Amino acid sequence: MPTLAQVTAGDANLELILKVLPALVVILLAAAICGRLALMMMQPRVLGEMVAGVLLGPTLFGQLFPEAQAAVFPAEVRPVLYVLSTIGLTLYMFLVGAGLDHGASPPGQGRRTGPLAVSGIVPALVLGSCVGLLLWETLSRPDVSRWEFALFVGGALSLTAFPMLARILYERGLENSPLGKLTLVAAAVDDALAWCVLAVLSAMHLDAGPGDAVRTIALTALFAVLMLKVAAPLLRPLGESVARTGRFGPGAMYAVVLVPLTAGWITDWIGVYAVFGGFVAGLAMPRDPAFRKALHGRMMDVVSTLLLPVFFTFSGLNTHLDGIAGGPMLLAFAAILAAGFCGKYFGCSLSMRALGFGWRESYAVGALMNARGLMILIFINIGLAQGMITQELFAILVLVAIVTTAGALPLYKLALPERYERAHESEPAAPEAPFLEEQPEKSHSS
Repeated sequence: MPTLAQVTAGDANLELILKVLPALVVILLAAAICGRLALMMMQPRVLGEMVAGVLLGPTLFGQLFPEAQAAVFPAEVRPVLYVLSTIGLTLYMFLVGAGLDHGASPPGQGRRTGPLAVSGIVPALVLGSCVGLLLWETLSRPDVSRWEFALFVGGALSLTAFPMLARILYERGLENSPLGKLTLVAAAVDDALAWCVLAVLSAMHLDAGPGDAVRTIALTALFAVLMLKVAAPLLRPLGESVARTGRFGPGAMYAVVLVPLTAGWITDWIGVYAVFGGFVAGLAMPRDPAFRKALHGRMMDVVSTLLLPVFFTFSGLNTHLDGIAGGPMLLAFAAILAAGFCGKYFGCSLSMRALGFGWRESYAVGALMNARGLMILIFINIGLAQGMITQELFAILVLVAIVTTAGALPLYKLALPERYERAHESEPAAPEAPFLEEQPEKSHSS
């Protein structure tokens, strides 16, 4: 009877599969356990999955069982995890873009959306950039300019976990209320602007000179225009067909998978990373609610259950928390966390108060807008992959993501307990929420 080693000898592909599959099993088990623990602690499942990725990295698993970690995640497995995570992120951002109702502004809210969106991005961007300027010598790579580093920190802190915010509002029946509509649109605008900042930084960092950077930015803008003005009308019959039948046929399914992957390939070729292409492809999808619900139902479970835990683990393998031990690094972490928290939480809260909302509603929106969730992890992974940031800054911003995400729901409930929340509940029945970052539900699991 031949041994396993004899069977795999000379077959590199089979040998790689027998290394990748155990890694995926470990990743999914850790994500499932930590996700369930997070729900038990009244936290979003995504927070547990984020923590699971960090625990599987060098800080805990690698520290306590270095030989086991090296066996589960050998060097040849990590490129496979990177490919799977990139596909997962591209499809995730596609679903986020497809879930945005960017074509409609909340009735009567136009003049309110702008100030809240500005307060959601400008204070965090400014405070984060100021902290980045001060910490440049401590945390930056030598080939990254002071202003580029500062803008990266500010851009990362200006993000909002839009899917998580939307999920909370849907589950609490607030998505059709003035409060919910205003918050959703403002968060979507904030994230779109933050991705624009990263696109500009990526173009400037990766290209040889200003001319190449301008070329990259121009090609990105042209790609977005073509997708939204040319591809979007061509996709409308697809939306009408799915809305009419209520399901995706094989041809429709091929289209909705090919479009984001092709868009990601094009933006990667341009030089601004595949997730941008996936997001723009989502914006180009038909806006029919029935189409969006069917799309979410077919794709989100696979993306969230299989591919995103791989991304969290890939991020965790790059997170060296021991690198931020010591006084100076802990002070840097405290400064960045304070800049992000004050910029988002107080900026949005004061803006909501100025718009005529009560203090409870204002602080509740500030708490939701302050969560960074998965969005900042995508942002900083791009920065690390493109050589814009150090491992130390990456680890600090991973902690910022975990802390702000963990604080969002408790701060929201503290500001707006259920007895006050009822006054803001939506009148129409809420459709199924087309968003990923799950929250603990009132009566059943997400």
